[in-house]
Amino acid sequence: MSDDADYILDIAGLSDAGTNLVPAGSGDGGAANVPADKGDRNWIGVQFECCGVYLRVYRNRSATAYEGSCPRCHRRIRIPIGPGGTTQRIFRAT
Repeated sequence: MSDDADYILDIAGLSDAGTNLVPAGSGDGGAANVPADKGDRNWIGVQFECCGVYLRVYRNRSATAYEGSCPRCHRRIRIPIGPGGTTQRIFRAT
């Protein structure tokens, strides 16, 4: 995995409004943020355990957080991007 800042994600507390986020598996999770063209944004993979759905969650335009919601129950998550970071690319929202 690269040490480039685009590959590093810091999740402060791994929790957001009662939603716990934990890295899924112990592997590197793959290179999830390889843009195909200049219109693409970075993303992480999130398994929403509330409904058993996997979804890409995209970085917001201001590059301050990854934001998304479960496509079935619409439970919202917001994962702030911090200075420390992590190399994990896939997470579980429990």
